[in-house]
Amino acid sequence: MYVPAEVDGTRVGQRIVEAAAELTGHGAVTGWAALCWMGARWFDGSDGRPVPLAILGNLRPRPGRLVCKEGIDPRDLDRVDGLPVTTAVRSVCFEARHAPDVATAVLALDMAAYSDLVSLEECRVYAQWRLRTWTGVPQLRAALILASENSWAPTESAMRLVWTGSGGMPRPLCNRPVFDTDGRHLGTPDLIDAGLGVVGEYDGKVHLSSARRASDLTREERFRAHGLEPVTMVGADLADPGAFVARLRAAYERASRRPTADCRWTLAQPRWWIPTETVAQRRALSDWDRERLLRHRVAER
Repeated sequence: MYVPAEVDGTRVGQRIVEAAAELTGHGAVTGWAALCWMGARWFDGSDGRPVPLAILGNLRPRPGRLVCKEGIDPRDLDRVDGLPVTTAVRSVCFEARHAPDVATAVLALDMAAYSDLVSLEECRVYAQWRLRTWTGVPQLRAALILASENSWAPTESAMRLVWTGSGGMPRPLCNRPVFDTDGRHLGTPDLIDAGLGVVGEYDGKVHLSSARRASDLTREERFRAHGLEPVTMVGADLADPGAFVARLRAAYERASRRPTADCRWTLAQPRWWIPTETVAQRRALSDWDRERLLRHRVAER
């Protein structure tokens, strides 16, 4: 097999195609590479991981390939744009089962749901009836308990895990719209504690521009004016979350002392609002509503 010399073999799509070209008979691309090929936003192979191949039979190991002989049910096979892949639910469950830890497995589930390729319920049913005693199933089940269908970026998922893990705080809601008592939309924070009104925001590189920073400060003040208590995570907090945990606990302390009369916010959605918090809700949108209602999900955090 050959490709022209000018072809960039480091591009993720080319890596996947070249790996798939080695498949013979009953085999398919799986895991992150299958999800990427299906259009999943956050599975881009930028970390250089090998392309996982699910096969029956023998295939010589090569650099850039991960050969897996766990077996393939014919119901798990699909073909997308001419490429043999395992179904989305099989692919993300593979990714979660073989992740290095539960947190990484949670990120895989969150981001597959972000692209509406799978719902968490579909993964639960698949794990119960099709995997059972396969390698990594206990980790998959643990990750399903912690996963969310409405995280918009891996950094948001990581913040949520720090919030409940090192932070020891109640599990927050992800990207839930907040309204004032008259039904006006105040904003949609990355995370919110529905009881005390602590809202979490992750500020990545996209938040560094002057215009975006000014917008962020205006929204933060709007939240405070209605009785919400913002707390922010930045990139450095991912490597060492200690400072964020301290800020989070301080925010909870302030929120716990806030008089109820000062809390003029609600999560109750007005009749005109179209909810998009679950995979099922997003799948039910028309193409026009999907473009209109989901374009605010920021591509780079």
